[in-house]
Amino acid sequence: MAIFEGVFEVKEVDPDGKKFDRVSRFICSSETFEMDLQIDIATHIFPLGYEKFTLAIASSLNLDGSVDTDFDTNKPSLADNYDYVMYGKIFRYQREGQSSSKVSIFASFGGLLMLLQGDPRYLEGIELDDRIYLLIKKI
Repeated sequence: MAIFEGVFEVKEVDPDGKKFDRVSRFICSSETFEMDLQIDIATHIFPLGYEKFTLAIASSLNLDGSVDTDFDTNKPSLADNYDYVMYGKIFRYQREGQSSSKVSIFASFGGLLMLLQGDPRYLEGIELDDRIYLLIKKI
């Protein structure tokens, strides 16, 4: 069960130039939730261009949302419905001003980074130090 799910469109690829051979930084936006996303993706595993994709954030890959104790590849999971999955940690949660209607969530997936910015009501259930799964599927 996903904590967050939305459709994003890639607007820019490697805006500051290509830093690594097999990783690209994607700048994306979602019109539905008025969210902005910057994400590093291992493009040798998951090639992505200027296209739309569904992004989900979940605390567990179990279909019933129960806590992951061990991952069994023979058991159906949330990952079966997506093309690319990363596991990481929220390392920074920042609200822009006390009365601001915008939050920034920073996560690291083994060195690949994500910044998700938008209205906090769409990001409820995501907190600092949470362990999360990020799942992506091309549309």
